[in-house]
Parts: sequence; C-alpha cells; structure tokens
Amino acid sequence: MDGNQNVTSTQGMPTVTNNRSDTGAPLLEVRDLKTHFFLDEGTVRAVDGVSFTIRRGRTLGIVGESGCGKSVTAQSILRIVPRPGRIVSGEIIYHRRRASQNGHGDEVLIDLTRLDPMGREIRDIRGNEISYIFQEPMASLSPVHTIGHQIVETIMLHQRVGREQARQRAIEVLDHVGMVKPSETIDRYAHQLSGGQRQRAVIALALSCQPSLLIADEPTTALDVTTEAQILELMRDLQQEYGMAIQFITHNLGVIAEMADDVVVMYLGRQVEQAPVDDLFFNPRHPYTRALLRSIPKLGRKSRERLESIRGMVPDPFSVPQGCAFHTRCPMYRPGVCDDPEWLEVGPNHWVRCNRAMEPVS
Repeated sequence: MDGNQNVTSTQGMPTVTNNRSDTGAPLLEVRDLKTHFFLDEGTVRAVDGVSFTIRRGRTLGIVGESGCGKSVTAQSILRIVPRPGRIVSGEIIYHRRRASQNGHGDEVLIDLTRLDPMGREIRDIRGNEISYIFQEPMASLSPVHTIGHQIVETIMLHQRVGREQARQRAIEVLDHVGMVKPSETIDRYAHQLSGGQRQRAVIALALSCQPSLLIADEPTTALDVTTEAQILELMRDLQQEYGMAIQFITHNLGVIAEMADDVVVMYLGRQVEQAPVDDLFFNPRHPYTRALLRSIPKLGRKSRERLESIRGMVPDPFSVPQGCAFHTRCPMYRPGVCDDPEWLEVGPNHWVRCNRAMEPVS
C-alpha cells in the first residue's frame, strides 16, 4: 500500500481547531493494518491485521508485552517505520479538519498509507496535527541544540510565524507543561535537564502546534513514580484543555486504568481484545488479558505471596504458531476448538479473538 496516491488531496496548511463538542467522533481509523519486516532470517509480521478507531478527545490505550507490535503500529500511522519494515496492506484513515467560511469546518479523509513517507503532505501532518512522544527523551531531543531551538524550529515550520513570535510561543508552551523558569530553561540543552524536565520538554515539543492526536509511546517508563504521576496528570489536564485525542502505548496496566477510555490488547502483532477500560478490567474475556491482570500487584496481597506469571515464552516472531498465537501458553487451549479463533463481540464495544471467550472462568 506504499505509494503516492491520496484518497483526497489537500492544499496548504489547515487551521487546527480542537472542538470538544464533537468528542467521540472518529479522528483516525486503522483498518486491517499489516506492517512486516523483511529480514534475511525471514519475515516478521510485526503488525498483522490490526483495526481500531481513535476518537476525538478520548484516549485509546494499547497494551501488551514487549515485541507485540504496539510501537510499530504507531510508527505506521506517522509513516516512520524503519527499514526493512513497510506497510504491506490496510488503511489508516485520518479525518482531517479544515476551517471553512461557515466556521464549522470541513472534514477531509486521507489514507495515510497512500502518502509518500517523505512527501510534503505527510510532513505537514507529522508533528503538526499528529505528534509523537518517544519512549526515551534523550533519543528524541538533539544533544547539540537547545530545547528552545527545537521547539522554535517546529513552530516556524508548521505555523508560518517569525522567530521572535515562535520563541514567545515556545516559552508559553514550556510554562504550560510546568517547566521551571521557562524563559531560562528554553536556552538549556537536554543534558542539563533532569529526567522529568526532559520529558516535559518533549511534551512541550509535541504540543507546540496543538495537535489533534498525541501518540505517547511509553512516555513515563524511565521516570520515578512521583515524576510519572506528575506527567500523567499533566497529560490529562492538557487533553482537557486542548480537546486532543491520545493514543497511549504502554505495558503498564495500572497506567492504562488511569489514562485510557478504551483499550486494545495486542499479542504477537494482533489484537486479542478490545473494550472500554472498565469492561476490560472488570470483565476480561481473553485468557491473555486475564493473565496480564493477574500479574499486577494488588492491595491486600500477602507480603510473601508470589505474583502470578504467564507460563511459557513468547514464540519466535519468525515462526508464529498457526491459529491462536497464544495457544502454546494458554491454560484454556483445546485442540480443534481453538485452531481458528474468531473476532467475537461479547458485549457493547467489547470484542475478543477467542472461541472460548464466553465460557466461565475456571
């Protein structure tokens, strides 16, 4: 599906308006996305038929073990999948809002998989309308430029404003994300900041153009619990203010419970369960989701009681098991019944890829 053909061609830069009155309307639809890596050892199906919708003003959590395809899904949306990976099929439909004379705004549908990854249209969207917070701040901040320089350049690229105006905007954004003494911090380098300050700088960079969608890829993994709580609270506050949607990627179900409205659980490149956050925690239907939830420390657990772990190992990505990929680790596996799992609706907006999902939990 790589190519240069657009579903709808757009010209110029849109005015990004975050209207909270349309919260819940589709912003981005991922349809049967497949992103594979073609290596000498074989083909890795990092994303193998994933579908979900991110809605305006809401947070979609994507959770799963390392290597399940969470980050590659996000990279596919922004067309930054590293070689030798590429999108082989599927659609990523972005509902782009453009200002109109009547003041209501027109919606243009763009299939991001059809855009040139290095072309002007995806570069206008990337960092402007859809922003990305990477897992490690030091990997996304230039070590030879001040954080202010990086934010100013981003604003000037997408907002078409002068340097002084962009610098003032950068100071305001840094202040908005709780940076200490933003008028001074703007001229510091990443290595001169603490871990929490670097993460705030990355968030300021991502929010400098007021995006419609913020993709946060494990944004608090390297932080201590106090700083993590501050960053999560900051993201919730900014979402309320800007009305933006968030795609929150993590392996931490505790963070998902705090941040997400809806959740997608992934395993070996496929989604195995998708549900509103309350349904997922109080009525999980897939054995993998249940196993993840059992491995979380809980209040009231005896001090010497061991946490449960998921038995077995994640299969080799070059030889994913046929049928249900989780069956080699699943206590509910039954030959003949689990060979071809269906995508079943087990409740309102609650879907599971398991033929035994409706059976009582043993």
